Amino acid sequence: MTGELARRIAISIGALLIFRFGCYIPLPGISSPGGLPVSAASISILSLSVIPYLSAAIIIQLVSVVWRGLSALERSGEAGRRKVARYTLILTLVLAAFQAFGVASAIQSVPRVVAEPGGWFLASATASMVGGVFFLVWLSEQITRHGIGNGLALILSAGIFVSLPGEVAKMLELLRQGAISTNLALFHVVGWVAVVAVIVFVESARRNVPVQYAAQQAGRRLLPARASALSIKVNNAGYLMPTTVAPWIFFLPLAFATLMFGQTPWLGAITDHLQFGQPVHVILGATAIFVLAFVYTAYVLDPERAAETLRERGGTIPGIAPGEPTADHLDRVVSLTTAIGAIYLVAISMIPEALVAGGAPLLNNIGGGSALIVVCTILDLRTQVRDLSLTEPGGERI
Repeated sequence: MTGELARRIAISIGALLIFRFGCYIPLPGISSPGGLPVSAASISILSLSVIPYLSAAIIIQLVSVVWRGLSALERSGEAGRRKVARYTLILTLVLAAFQAFGVASAIQSVPRVVAEPGGWFLASATASMVGGVFFLVWLSEQITRHGIGNGLALILSAGIFVSLPGEVAKMLELLRQGAISTNLALFHVVGWVAVVAVIVFVESARRNVPVQYAAQQAGRRLLPARASALSIKVNNAGYLMPTTVAPWIFFLPLAFATLMFGQTPWLGAITDHLQFGQPVHVILGATAIFVLAFVYTAYVLDPERAAETLRERGGTIPGIAPGEPTADHLDRVVSLTTAIGAIYLVAISMIPEALVAGGAPLLNNIGGGSALIVVCTILDLRTQVRDLSLTEPGGERI
């Protein structure tokens, strides 16, 4: 292990310890935990985690998909990316303030939780939770820049890991009480091992499109012709964007309809059918995630732009003419690859609903999305550790 790798690992571990320590700092104005509900006593200044920031980033990405101006700004260079980052932070402030105020209001309505309810508690609690969000955003950036791994992914994964002992204890208690059979528990263990194996396989899978580069003159040097490959991930859409936006597609119209018409019987019937685990919710959710995987992949991987880049660099796909034929060929390859990735993403996302539909009472809080986040974080860490372990701080291979 190199000194640089050890330093980065120490920074990441230290930052995650700070994050976990902050999760135990209660909101100002909360009464003594004695006699309070566990959920009320455990509300901390970091209760919102990085969710408002992730939501803001997803919204900005959605706007980029439909508004070319923001998309062009994002690709215009460092200055453009800084502007987009500023817009994301502004939207984070709005979302965090709205959510924090809602949480503070809900806490204040619970008896014996707040020592002195009123405007001062609402203001201080809201400010504390908003400050907690921005602190975690800053902390995640420090991990990404100076530590090892993606800071946001590590913070999310740390929260998931912390919940695992509780889920295991829940499973063991249900086994002790006889609420579930040993065979059912074993089935779930084997099932989750299989899910992790599938995630590792798919997230590491690439579709390589062969590319041939002609000989080029670079100054006084003649670069010889070479063969390469255009690597396309099976799951280019990731997880957070499709699965976060999918519920908005049918729940936002339902919320607007409720505001306009009130709580009518037909709206109540629709709401019942859209509950988690219901067939309508499964069908609509799966369809939305599948479509959004295609939409987001088209945004991050544009065949026409890729074909133009290949043409400018003197690259061609063997047997395919440059220009529009190359774009059409890449579009077919990307579409087929994305279809496989979208089916995989739907299957991973539907695991919690499958557990609920099957009557499984355990590990419902740890879904396929959580497993995907953790596994991808570990794969990224493995790649960075391997690269850093082979490189000295000066950049020379050893």
